[in-house]
Amino acid sequence: MIDFELDEEQKMLVQAIGRFAQERVRKVFRDADEEREIPPEVVQAGWEIGLLPTSIPEQYGGFGEHSAVTGVLAIEAFAYGDLAVALNIGVPGLVALPLLLGGTEEQKETYLPQFCAEAPPQVTAGLTEPFVQFDPRRLATTATRENGTYRLNGTKRMVPLADAADTFLVYANEGGQTQAFFVSRETAGLAIGPREKLMGIRGLPTFSLALDNVQVPAANRLGGEAGIDFGRILNHSRVALGAAAVGVARAGYDYARDYAKNRVQFGEPIAQRQAIAFMLAEMAIDVDAARLMVWEAAWQLDREQDATREATVMKQYVDDMVVRVADRAVQTLGGYGYIREFPAELWLRNARGFAAFDGLAMV
Repeated sequence: MIDFELDEEQKMLVQAIGRFAQERVRKVFRDADEEREIPPEVVQAGWEIGLLPTSIPEQYGGFGEHSAVTGVLAIEAFAYGDLAVALNIGVPGLVALPLLLGGTEEQKETYLPQFCAEAPPQVTAGLTEPFVQFDPRRLATTATRENGTYRLNGTKRMVPLADAADTFLVYANEGGQTQAFFVSRETAGLAIGPREKLMGIRGLPTFSLALDNVQVPAANRLGGEAGIDFGRILNHSRVALGAAAVGVARAGYDYARDYAKNRVQFGEPIAQRQAIAFMLAEMAIDVDAARLMVWEAAWQLDREQDATREATVMKQYVDDMVVRVADRAVQTLGGYGYIREFPAELWLRNARGFAAFDGLAMV
C-alpha cells in the first residue's frame, strides 16, 4: 500500500524551505533575474537549512542519511521560490551526491566532510555538452587511460558557478561508458570560458569548460577502478530536475489561480469564466500528476531499484508539462503575462530550459 504521509522531519524541512522561499527568495528573485545575480546572503541562508548535510552519514561529518524522496520534497519547495536560487543552492550536491552514490571509501572520507561545513564548498560538475542531440550516455568529451593517469579532452557547457570553483567533477566518455573525474582548477589544460547568456535561470552563473589534454591521476576517477554506474546517477539527476519542474509549475499555477480570482472584468472574476476555469483545472491536474510521477521514481531510487523507466517517462512528461503550465499562466494574465513586471514570463523562460538541464540538479 502506498503511503503519502510525510514524516515529522520531512514536514519540518518542507515548512522551513517554504518560509525561506516566501520570506527571502520571493523578495529578490525578480531583481536577481534582471541583474543576473543572486544576493550571496540568500544563497547562504538556503545552504544553512542543511539539506545536503542531512543526506550525508555521520561517519563523514553529516547528520542524516540519503533519501531521494526527502530530496525531491525539498527541491520542489526551493524551486517554488525560484529555480535559479534552487539550482544555485544545490550546486554542491552535484559533486557530493555522486560521491555518496558511487565514490570509493577513500574518496568519500576525503571529500564528503567539506560538504558539512557552515559555508558551501567551491565545487561544481560538468556534464552537458554544446552539441545538437546531446546524449549524456554518449559523450563527446573523452577520457583516455595512460599508465597511471587519464587525459581528458572536450568541451562542457552550462557548468554552474565554474568561475569560483576549486574542484570540478567532469563527466567523460571512457571506452563507450560515461565516467566521472575530479579535476583541480589549477590543472594544466583546463580553461573556463566567459559567462553564458541564458534565456532563463539568469541569476545562476553558468560557464563553458574546455579540456585540452587535461591530465589527472587514475585515483581521481570517481569510483576508482570500478568506476560508476552512470545510469543510476543520471536517474537521480532527472528525478531532481522533475521535482524542480513541479515547483516551477506550481508557482505558475498558484499565481494564475489567485490572479484569476481577483481580476474582475465585466462585473465578475475571470476565474468564473468557463475557459479560464477549465484551463486552471487542467494546470492543477498536470502539476499533481507530475508530482506523483516524481515521487514514484524517487521512492524506487530509495529502494535501490532500477528506476530508469520511471525516471525517463517522468522526465519526458514533466519537461512538456512545465512549459504547458507556465504558458497557461501567461495566458491567464492576458497582456500582463507578457510584461516583465509580472513573474509569469520568467517562469515560462525558466520552464523552457528543462529539456536541456541534464546534470544541473541532483537528489
